[in-house]
Amino acid sequence: MVVQLKSHENPIIKHVLKLINSKSFRKREKEFVIEGARLCENAVMSCVKIKNFFYTEKALERYKSTVELILKFAEKSYSVSEGIMESISDVKNSQGILCLCSMLDKQLCLDKISNVDKIVVFESIQDPSNLGTMLRTAEALGINEIILTQDCCDIYNPKVLRGSMGAVFRLLIHITCDLQALIHYFNDNEIKTYAAVPDNNSVIITNVDFNDGPCAVFIGNEGNGLKEKTINLCSKKLTIPMKGRAESLNAAVATSIIMWELIRGG
Repeated sequence: MVVQLKSHENPIIKHVLKLINSKSFRKREKEFVIEGARLCENAVMSCVKIKNFFYTEKALERYKSTVELILKFAEKSYSVSEGIMESISDVKNSQGILCLCSMLDKQLCLDKISNVDKIVVFESIQDPSNLGTMLRTAEALGINEIILTQDCCDIYNPKVLRGSMGAVFRLLIHITCDLQALIHYFNDNEIKTYAAVPDNNSVIITNVDFNDGPCAVFIGNEGNGLKEKTINLCSKKLTIPMKGRAESLNAAVATSIIMWELIRGG
């Protein structure tokens, strides 16, 4: 059954707005919001629980098959006016399709880590667009397991979700609040740990044999890189050699290179 919403003051509309704008509210409610025909369809196909579905009549006309698909899986569905959709939309030109979803299980339990082969660990990534791109690239290259420190930007941030193109739904993503303990765990279990640093005295990434047993590569904050404690705990340091006058690469670009070499094997 589809309910027609006509008022901007409806509590469910206010609830959606708070989820979009507040990380703490998302965490408390264990819900997040996604928008757009492709991303919402990806969520359904990835078995994300759709609690509330909002769409406009124009969206029904333009994306009929997508709307009908989501209607089959959403717990509750709402038809809204263009004005209401615009008020809750996080993008400039809304497609008129928006879903409120239940959060996925993304907390770190070491026994949940699958048979370790190649893992990428992000420390203190702050730019949502960067993180979205990193996750999208990881999925595209075949890296299935990602670990984030708790102070990374929220994976349910709308910009992360859009940038990842649905990768957030499908990747094994863990959130850890104790990175040092994680590194000790890897080192104690013969999982090689590599710290990615902009240091010419480190091992050049193309000279690393990533096929020589399971490994984890640690990538740091956009401006400051990895913390010194993290670097010192890792078994080796690796770097991307650069020519020219640039001091560093964009975080997402550097991560793409690292993940490509990780999958290629060195």
